[in-house]
Amino acid sequence: QVQLVESGGGLVKPGESLRLSCTASGRLSSFWRMGWYRQSPGEQRELVSTITTFGNTYYADSVKGRFTISKDNAKNTVFLQMNSLKPEDTAVYYCNRDGAWWGQGTQVTVSS
Repeated sequence: QVQLVESGGGLVKPGESLRLSCTASGRLSSFWRMGWYRQSPGEQRELVSTITTFGNTYYADSVKGRFTISKDNAKNTVFLQMNSLKPEDTAVYYCNRDGAWWGQGTQVTVSS
């Protein structure tokens, strides 16, 4: 079993920033891929960004240049720095590990 705990969501104005954190615990493998997905009401869950043990990253086109994913291996934690937020970034953001484990989600709302 793997547990993922997210934090850092909130309400911000367009152009502002937020940083999400996701900490993993439990039976953790040495090599992994962790990432962030998001889901807006009435929409499918979509992949936002991923990072691997080795630091390889992926970003959806919609967030490239605005979001940065990073990790702290010692703390089993992944971060998503979100800058220049737009109203269309509003969603519940979910942390995922190895495509199998999910966090509970954290709400991000971007509104003036």
